[in-house]
Amino acid sequence: MSSTPTIGVLAVQGDVREHLVALERGGAQAVTVRRPAEVAAVDGLVLPGGESTTIDKLVRAFDLQAPLRERIADGLPVYGSCAGMILLADRLADGATGQQTLGGMDILVRRNAFGRQVDSFEEDLHIRELGGEPVRAVFIRAPWVEEAGEAVEVLARVEHGPAAGRIVAARQRNLLVTSFHPEVTGDHRVHQLFVDIVRQSLRERS
Repeated sequence: MSSTPTIGVLAVQGDVREHLVALERGGAQAVTVRRPAEVAAVDGLVLPGGESTTIDKLVRAFDLQAPLRERIADGLPVYGSCAGMILLADRLADGATGQQTLGGMDILVRRNAFGRQVDSFEEDLHIRELGGEPVRAVFIRAPWVEEAGEAVEVLARVEHGPAAGRIVAARQRNLLVTSFHPEVTGDHRVHQLFVDIVRQSLRERS
């Protein structure tokens, strides 16, 4: 079995290129995913940031919703950043009319929880799984997790300010989510963690 997993980036909308670069530097073969056959061919998948309602509509328009849901239910490792976190949530907190998710993760997520684009900010987060150095987290119209089920491991919370304590990174088995955008900082440890999750999944299935 190859030690280089093939990881796709859903490429219907959002910051696709940055994720491709981060995955390659994390030791994966990174490819774009736009068709059902490409969903079936990958060992793991990244759902990038962007506009969650737009991504949802395009996923349905390209007949990707059913194959994505099936593979997630079958244990496909998936990492969702920002809008990707929203798409992986089983439940949304803000009553988004018409907004559908792919689901799979036992979390309740609030969209745009930190405010509008002008409220974007950066903060250092300490994530034990990524070593001692803090992660510089970039939040852009970011969601947060309001509730997490018993199977969900909380990896990071906001450490300062009025949103202190809010969950912004979590994992449930093969599913990983962050409110922030690690692909834009040059720090690829979150992507390396996800590549390791994919490798472990392949070992367990072999």
